[in-house]
Amino acid sequence: MAPASRAGEAASDGSVTCTGDATSRYDPPLTLQPRPTRNEAKVRYSCTTAPGRTLPATSSFTSSSPSASCVSVTFASGTETVRYADGARSRIVIDNATVARVAGTVTTEQSGRVVEGRGTGRQVRRTVTATSRQLPTDCLATGLRGTVSAVQLEILP
Repeated sequence: MAPASRAGEAASDGSVTCTGDATSRYDPPLTLQPRPTRNEAKVRYSCTTAPGRTLPATSSFTSSSPSASCVSVTFASGTETVRYADGARSRIVIDNATVARVAGTVTTEQSGRVVEGRGTGRQVRRTVTATSRQLPTDCLATGLRGTVSAVQLEILP
């Protein structure tokens, strides 16, 4: 077992790669009318923290957009707190994103940095591929309330 001062450290190069899935909720639901929107997601990951060492993790991700609708989104900022099964955590600030929509799927490429915990000071790349759990016509009525997503999070060396 590692000494307490080294417990929860990442691979010798500091990199961590996590893949998993997320369930998110929009508040308010997305409609055709752009408006400020908050996105909250719960994520379950499998993370490689060292060569040959993979462990489960969970996270909560929150972002805000000054203008989001079913057809467009302007990303403002986000935070993610990853909790690893070994007791460590990473607090991440996302400050840049590019969004692409193709045939009902939204892919978001995000970047930022770890501000606390495992990987502190390292750059982060986060890729989210989301599909709606609702019909596209729901945009016209109740609005899209959320998505399910495949997520890859990389804390770069």
